[in-house]
Amino acid sequence: MIIETYNRDETYNLGKKLGEEAGKGEVYCLSGDLGTGKTVFTQGFARGLGILEPVNSPTFTIVSEYEEGRLPLYHFDVYRIEDIEEMEEIGYEDYFYGEGVCLVEWAELIKELLPDNPVRIRIEKDSDKGFDYRRITVENHW
Repeated sequence: MIIETYNRDETYNLGKKLGEEAGKGEVYCLSGDLGTGKTVFTQGFARGLGILEPVNSPTFTIVSEYEEGRLPLYHFDVYRIEDIEEMEEIGYEDYFYGEGVCLVEWAELIKELLPDNPVRIRIEKDSDKGFDYRRITVENHW
């Protein structure tokens, strides 16, 4: 599925819709260059789960936990992972195979650790179509 958004609100609302539909144990892999709107999408996703607290990228903490929604959200940013063992040290399996929903930025860096059927979301910019234009591809396979 390919969705085109033309402003932050549309990107946020797409994230919100997917968050509303998310189920326990699902893993969403989010990719896109810096500045493409991954955080905006994630904020909408969290809101769709009923999470009201502020959501930011966990760049320096690897994982942020949000427990207040209808399902817990575990938001990973694995961009700075230097060794796959770092994921084992934080207990990634408890998150990936637990009671919540995982959203993993830069998931391609830990592809071998991901469950068999993650939802892949790729956000791309196209400056020819406008500054806020995003092409968002949602696939149910890697």
